[in-house]
Amino acid sequence: MTDKIPLLIDTDPGVDDALAILMALNSPDHDVVGLSIAAGNVGLDHTVRNALKLCEVAGRDDVPVFAGAPKPLLHHSDDAAAVHGQDGFGDIGFAPAKRQADAEHAALGILRLSHEHAGRLMIVALAPLTNVALALKLDPTLPQRVARLVVMGGAVTGHGNITPSGEFNTWFDPEAAHIVFEAFPQFDLCDWEANLRHGFPHEAMDQWLQVDSPRARFYDAISAHTRRWSREKRGSYWHSADGYAMACALAPEGIQEAESRPLSVQLGLGPARGFTIVDWLRMTGRPDNARIVQTYDGERYQAMIRAALAAS
Repeated sequence: MTDKIPLLIDTDPGVDDALAILMALNSPDHDVVGLSIAAGNVGLDHTVRNALKLCEVAGRDDVPVFAGAPKPLLHHSDDAAAVHGQDGFGDIGFAPAKRQADAEHAALGILRLSHEHAGRLMIVALAPLTNVALALKLDPTLPQRVARLVVMGGAVTGHGNITPSGEFNTWFDPEAAHIVFEAFPQFDLCDWEANLRHGFPHEAMDQWLQVDSPRARFYDAISAHTRRWSREKRGSYWHSADGYAMACALAPEGIQEAESRPLSVQLGLGPARGFTIVDWLRMTGRPDNARIVQTYDGERYQAMIRAALAAS
């Protein structure tokens, strides 16, 4: 056993997932013990392929990659290929990684690692929560062995990015989010709206990506489509929801403001599907289950990105 914090990343790479994973792999204080992969940003075949390639580029083929849920628990949801490219990595035609995913299913990998690192494991959930929900259905005692769960998801005042009120991850599989939010007595939530408060100019990202490192060159290539889309659709600032969540996970001392409240997710098939409901006034009498991160040290966050890209 080392002093490093064992870190399991549940992810659906995705350009912003890729940045977050590079940040985690670069952390001197954390040991990435696995990537559990779900469908979300694009289909499972692509997200697994992307995770394997990213590990190869980062020189971390020692990190296990577990394929998991190919679709939401109950209802079909569309992916985010328009943002990330049809393959999730900007359709640049990269050569596949030399290795294959591990044979173990992601849900089983989550449970096994929770036993191997009981009381110390941190899970950072960047994908729709399907894999974590499946693990909980197999073993409801999972939260007892997890030291910390950090979730990128939700839009806590209803300003969504996939529907008027819904954030993509919770909208893609709200039933899974419901299972996870009900099971974990305490988790950190890094929501879409907070992410929007932590953007930085596209020109800064462009400059960091000019560094001559394998990580920067690869990320520059796979993110070019998304960065163009972001400039056209969202203006002059670049945002990485998963990168922001990973910063909060890796260096919680950078959290400047957070509020704990009861949080749930709207189910059903209407226009409010996937809306995260925060009981701001604690009217329901339910316990506070979500610590909602509001602000994070922007300079620390950007320094972590630069370091992950070998740009500092």
